[in-house]
Amino acid sequence: MKRILIFYASYGGGHFSAAKSIKQYIDDNYTDTQTYMIDCVKYINKAFEKVTTTAYKEMARKAPWTWGKVYYKSEDGIIAKVTSTSNKIMAVKMNSLFREIKPDLVICTHAFGSQMTSYLKKKGKTNCTLATIMTDFAPHNQWLIGSEFVDYYFVSNDNMKDLIVKNNNISSDKIYVTGIPISNRFLQKYNRNEILEEFGLCNNKKTILFFRWWRIWNR
Repeated sequence: MKRILIFYASYGGGHFSAAKSIKQYIDDNYTDTQTYMIDCVKYINKAFEKVTTTAYKEMARKAPWTWGKVYYKSEDGIIAKVTSTSNKIMAVKMNSLFREIKPDLVICTHAFGSQMTSYLKKKGKTNCTLATIMTDFAPHNQWLIGSEFVDYYFVSNDNMKDLIVKNNNISSDKIYVTGIPISNRFLQKYNRNEILEEFGLCNNKKTILFFRWWRIWNR
């Protein structure tokens, strides 16, 4: 039986949702696998995870421009060095999980899990296949740390793949444009009349749904 370890982190709901959707698909379609879904930051240190995720939520809610600056600064410079160094240190503790589960495949929907796993592969602590799901719409350098030990990258669009190949020494053969994993709820059929009635909407009028989304990588 194949053992699959899925890493995510709770900095925003997208990483968790993608990991959950992947796990559900594997569990529903493959009987010869055993899947484990783990918050890689919480596993290392629950207190650290709580403090950092709370800080992220407050910045995203009250001062999104601040989070935008942190997001960009983490690509290089001091923040990038601190992040990559701390992930190497945390990977040492993560090694106990790898010894326990002995995963054949590791899937990461957050850059931290990918960095830790690639570091353990570099040190010869695991020979697992590493697949990194870049749950973003533009490349970010944190995803690419340890790329020589990542077997597959899955990205959301063609432009993202082209930029990674152009700006980094990564073969296009291991980058796949698949889009970001979504829940199978989006594939289900719903009764339109029941939904309109639930929200007090008229069946004989056009219904328009607006989504508000702020792109933090807009400079």
